[in-house]
Amino acid sequence: MAPHQPPRWGQGRPQPGQAPGGFPAGPAVPAYDPQQPVFDAVPDRSRWRYKPRRASRLWQSKAVQAGILVTVLALCALVILALVREQTGTQGFLVGLGLATLPVPLLIAAFRWLDRVEPGPWRNLVFAFAWGAFAAALVAITANTFATRWIATATADPASADTLGATVVAPVVEESAKAVAILLIFLFRRRDFTGIVDGVVVAGFTSTGFAFTENILYLGNAFGEDQALGSSGFASVTAATFFVRVVMSPFAHPLFTVFAGIGFGMVALATRRQRVRRVALPLLGLLLAMGVHALWNGSASLFGPWGFYAVYGAFMVPAFGLLTWLVIWTRQRELRTIATELPAYAAAGWLAPAEPLALSSMKARGMARDAARRAQGPGAAHAVAEYQRFATSLAFLRHRARRGAAGPDFTAREQELLHHMWQRKGVAGPALTHAARATGKVWIPPPHRDYEGYNPYRG
Repeated sequence: MAPHQPPRWGQGRPQPGQAPGGFPAGPAVPAYDPQQPVFDAVPDRSRWRYKPRRASRLWQSKAVQAGILVTVLALCALVILALVREQTGTQGFLVGLGLATLPVPLLIAAFRWLDRVEPGPWRNLVFAFAWGAFAAALVAITANTFATRWIATATADPASADTLGATVVAPVVEESAKAVAILLIFLFRRRDFTGIVDGVVVAGFTSTGFAFTENILYLGNAFGEDQALGSSGFASVTAATFFVRVVMSPFAHPLFTVFAGIGFGMVALATRRQRVRRVALPLLGLLLAMGVHALWNGSASLFGPWGFYAVYGAFMVPAFGLLTWLVIWTRQRELRTIATELPAYAAAGWLAPAEPLALSSMKARGMARDAARRAQGPGAAHAVAEYQRFATSLAFLRHRARRGAAGPDFTAREQELLHHMWQRKGVAGPALTHAARATGKVWIPPPHRDYEGYNPYRG
């Protein structure tokens, strides 16, 4: 059988009653701009690849920009870690580093799980974590120290200065510094920032990095205090600090910053005409993050010695549960969007009829990858995973276009995604069809054993 090739632009168009690949005929993919031609086939070979405009200046080069960014973050890491080690001592720094690392894998796994429908590139998440751990932490420790000392000098009341610094200065400085990472990814990686889940995940990684560095400082100082007092075991300051910061409230900083992430995520869903919303929502999210952070920091001083536990039980736990429900509900809505938008491409012959149903089920997605892995190895499973990611991006792109929120590069982006999907269709199509049938999404008769030379369930 001849290799699986996409139809050429303007050639090989389906005859009446037939679509590319032999699937039932249907309308071509509709264009959202009446002035734009209807895109119903992959371009000619010379135009198969989507080629973004190349940078014309040195500073616009992606390699140069990445180099500058890595250098800045590396310098911030050296400075902040040196400052923390100076405050905690070498032994305290190492103990704090070891204990602060324990919750990081759990938090990263939790936020990555939320991002399973359309996983964002790891480079964005690594940047967010590094920004929170190094750049935002450096800004916070410098600005908080300066502001607290200035307040203490101006008021001649160090105790009040510490309280004011913790409840007012720290929330404003820290949440602003963390929100910069969300803003940068939103502005410069806009293609990867498509909704609320993306905002929550980026905010979660940023705040996880920030909490990591802050925990090193607090736990290292606690260990130094225990060394001076000769304390050890469960009665030590280190154990108490570990219990409060790592066991009871590992999601505290992520919970604060998630409000800002939700604000940016809602902007990603807004249309270009909703200018007031595009400005107001991120600011509102940032103000909410600052307010919740201030309530958390000032719980003991505002409500007495049991204020921390009161705020924790009456506000933080319900807020965390509500935000968790919101994010999971949003993820389910994303799956419904896939089921709603992709049938138009299936009707035009780009997808098999059962693929939209399989792509809208996390169970079917995993089963398709497993089937490809068993049949042709890890490379085939990777191809199916890429196909799923491209198809999800295509569904979200079409959904934004339907709402009037697509960018001017909609046609080029749609063409790019369809091209990448078609390249992997020979492997991903049978695997997804098998998964749809196995999960009961749709009944499909067994495929021919020679279908494109690939049968994920031979026997």
